[in-house]
Amino acid sequence: MSDPILHLTSRAAWEAADRAGVYRADSLAGQGFIHCSTAAQVLRVANKFYPGQHGLVLLVLDPARLTSAVRWEPGSDKPDELFPHIYGPINPQAVLRVVDFEPEAGGRFERLPL
Repeated sequence: MSDPILHLTSRAAWEAADRAGVYRADSLAGQGFIHCSTAAQVLRVANKFYPGQHGLVLLVLDPARLTSAVRWEPGSDKPDELFPHIYGPINPQAVLRVVDFEPEAGGRFERLPL
């Protein structure tokens, strides 16, 4: 197995997708791909885009099990750093674990619950 990649979403969005048998983030329709991160990147991403938000989960994905292509591309705020982008929906068979991801009391994400 290759190193897992992570996708941050709401528990409600994941539960709806799990029932439907496929996950499509809003960014897939708007940008053509689903944003993901590595374990080393996800805290920074969460604090930039999701500060203080509750009810989030991390989808721990096995890239080898994805039916959609993964491309490593520069981030918008760090063009020298590559982020995994999934060009298509996420099939539930690629999800190894779903992990609750809540901010600390101050609203920041300080630790990775993996």
